[in-house]
Amino acid sequence: MSQRDRRWAVATLLLLAGTGLRLLFIQYHARFVGDPEIYADLAQNMFAHHIYGVTEATGIRQTLMRLPGYPFFLGLCFAVFGNENFLAVTGVQAVLSLVECCLLAALAARLRGRRAGLIALGLAALCPFTANYAAIPLTETLSLFFITMAFFSLQRWMGERQHGRPGNVWLLSLGSASALAVLIRPDQALLPMVVVPAVLWVGLRERRGGVLKRALPAASVAVIVALPLLLWGVRNWRVFHVVQPLAPRYATDPGEPISYGFQRWYKTWAIDFKSTVDVYWTYDGSPLAMTDLPPRAFDNAAQRQETERVYAQYNEVSAANPESDDAFGRLAAQRIAAHPLRYYILLPIAKLADMWLRPRTELMKIPIDWWNWRAHPKRSAFSFGYALLNALYLALAWVGLWRWRRQGWSGYSVLAYAMILFVLLRCVLLATIDNSEPRYTLECFPVVILLAAFALVRQETSAECAEPFC
Repeated sequence: MSQRDRRWAVATLLLLAGTGLRLLFIQYHARFVGDPEIYADLAQNMFAHHIYGVTEATGIRQTLMRLPGYPFFLGLCFAVFGNENFLAVTGVQAVLSLVECCLLAALAARLRGRRAGLIALGLAALCPFTANYAAIPLTETLSLFFITMAFFSLQRWMGERQHGRPGNVWLLSLGSASALAVLIRPDQALLPMVVVPAVLWVGLRERRGGVLKRALPAASVAVIVALPLLLWGVRNWRVFHVVQPLAPRYATDPGEPISYGFQRWYKTWAIDFKSTVDVYWTYDGSPLAMTDLPPRAFDNAAQRQETERVYAQYNEVSAANPESDDAFGRLAAQRIAAHPLRYYILLPIAKLADMWLRPRTELMKIPIDWWNWRAHPKRSAFSFGYALLNALYLALAWVGLWRWRRQGWSGYSVLAYAMILFVLLRCVLLATIDNSEPRYTLECFPVVILLAAFALVRQETSAECAEPFC
């Protein structure tokens, strides 16, 4: 068997293993309630009634609370495989997830050689954190796919430019992937924020043509990204008379009340995902329990008593109301004034650390208080193992970043800085949000896996990097 045949055999085995892992998650951990139902409702109304809206007792109400990308994807799947066929959706997502693994492998191979490509394929195909989301009709799998496609296209375009070719196909691919990523999730606006400046920097460094001609590639990507958002913004202006090219922060429609007081109070103490489940998701629809609050939610006995009073007031109706929200707002103001450093610096850092380091078992039938060994020792042990695996990926990524930098970024420093900036900007964004969810850091995993692969490979020659992956 030739070396090429061995590489094909290993790659095939890794993809088969990755397929098995995703089928395992689909079999045992698929979930079609909650947000998937909202997306499905939007998809059905879009395709059946040509209205982008949610179904209510009085009919279909137009909305802008979610971007149309993922509902459109669901609508296509339903049109091909049958209405509300969520199982088929998970199958399509599993295929896209595996294609994403191949793109990561190809990118790693072009940067650090074929061995790096195989390692990246293994790390991506067998990563349970990303594979698990293929079993859930949520935006994560498509988001990961388009992020990977964007960075792969950026590298290919830069390679074409290094050889004096325009690389317009890869420029179109880069713009399309970036635009679709934003249409899937509004926070992916960070992606064009890093790839467009990268394209502009590469173009301006070239000596051919004037400044406008050299800036044209970046302008082209920006236009491709902006055009669908402009159309969506025009629709929102015509329907709601508001300027809203992305989804609102709190996923609300114009005129709907927002509990700013509660949101602000929650941010004065919340760190972990357990608080998200017990308090943040419970608010406005279910009673709140004082026993779900950690000690850091109170600065003193008087504040605890005031919190109990506000909870009792809220629980009279178990729904958001102006009186309770004002009371939560006053509590928040007291706590922020007493400890501004905690509110603006320490808690955001702690919340970000929780999103990066917590065991990524949120989609499994595992208690969220994974540290409670006495209550569920086996599941706690499993969660601890998951946390160690997550920490291993992150540690390898740091080592890979250091080694890649020592190797001069393989001649692609602009690409490297774009990927690093993407992760940093996402961390800054996540530090500002109200609730902690581990899945919010999942969009960084294409970069994490790529760098982790670099930690496990020696430097290969430029000729090896230029050869096809398999």
